[in-house]
Amino acid sequence: MSDDTPLGLMFTLLILLIALSAFFSSSETGMMSINRYRLSHQSKAGDKGAKRVMKLLGRPDRLIGVILIGNNFVNNLAASIATIIAIHVFGEVSGPAISTAVLTLVVLIFAEVTPKTLAAVKPERIAFPASIILEPLLKILYPLVWLVNGISNGLLRLIGIKDVSGGASSLTRDELRTVVHEAGSLIPRRHQSMLISILDLENVTVNDIMVPRHEVVGLDLEEPLETLLSEIRSSQHTRLPVFKGDINNIIGILHLRNAARFLSRSEVTKASIVQEAREPYFIPESTPLHTQLLNFQQQKRRIGIVVDEYGDIQGLATLEDILEEIVGEFTTDVSGTHQDIQLQNDGSYVIEGTANIREVNKVLGWQMPTDGPKTLNGLILEQLESFPDATACLQIGTTRMEILDVKDNLITAARCWQATVRRPLREEP
Repeated sequence: MSDDTPLGLMFTLLILLIALSAFFSSSETGMMSINRYRLSHQSKAGDKGAKRVMKLLGRPDRLIGVILIGNNFVNNLAASIATIIAIHVFGEVSGPAISTAVLTLVVLIFAEVTPKTLAAVKPERIAFPASIILEPLLKILYPLVWLVNGISNGLLRLIGIKDVSGGASSLTRDELRTVVHEAGSLIPRRHQSMLISILDLENVTVNDIMVPRHEVVGLDLEEPLETLLSEIRSSQHTRLPVFKGDINNIIGILHLRNAARFLSRSEVTKASIVQEAREPYFIPESTPLHTQLLNFQQQKRRIGIVVDEYGDIQGLATLEDILEEIVGEFTTDVSGTHQDIQLQNDGSYVIEGTANIREVNKVLGWQMPTDGPKTLNGLILEQLESFPDATACLQIGTTRMEILDVKDNLITAARCWQATVRRPLREEP
């Protein structure tokens, strides 16, 4: 560019170069800031802009190469034109210094901070239109991009980085949990809770959600036939374990739908009950819930007998128990569903010693430890390290407890409340 070039033309060209610099700066930030998972979804849905951006991001080294080549070219050319203009206006002595100071400020505001901030806030609005220009520009400048990337990738290999492809990295379970939490109003709170529960299935075992053996309702064949028939007719459960004398001597699982076959007969025998019972399905107590959910599906089962490492029966688990871990209780009536948790007038709760700690935490929103004993009785005994009197009081975390009754070395009931709830340890007379 000669000294005879009109200043108006040089100013116009300088403004155009600053605009191009802003384009390249915003394109770089927009491309790198775009949500890869939303982009992948849009691409699979057929969005042409998303497909172009996905293709460019497949080789980020080439994308960054063409953007920086263009950005550095227009910035250097702008610096040269600004220097010529400054020399024309301010002279050869002070012109270069003034042009450097002014152009730095202009580029910083109009070609760097402002466009990059906009691209960071609205990456899709910038990246999709920019891809229309960057895609053919990459083809035109490919030899130069190839040369620059070859040297750059060689330096990266020297420090141990061999793969420069832009494949989307997988999310860990904890990262996915964070994504769900941060989704906000995009995912309803109820759905967020369900998704988090699914992610947590791997951390929960069958032993955590099973019905303990002393609470299992079943048919003992040593009882009179009339008693068995009465229990079948009045049962609130659709499936009943059938055993002889002790649940460790389990024979099968009777579905009450099949019970109609012998109940309609004039003569019913215990043998007919056994005949309709299906062979039991056993589950190791340490089986994670996500594995057991799949096992139930593969085995076409809805109920399983939980056994320990010695084969002794510890309780039973059902498909409904696992589903409740995901969707929550099928009823919100705590008094009706959790009879072992009773709300008192003073805001405390009387909880049975056999109550499952995880269930208490879920129902009341508490944070009692679940990595040790499974029941309230076990948790209190572990804390006290001895069998207490019925009047003992203690605090575990933020939960305060007053033991109400001890029977046969078992804490049968305790009054519990949170430390933030003010109430006397003993009821006033």
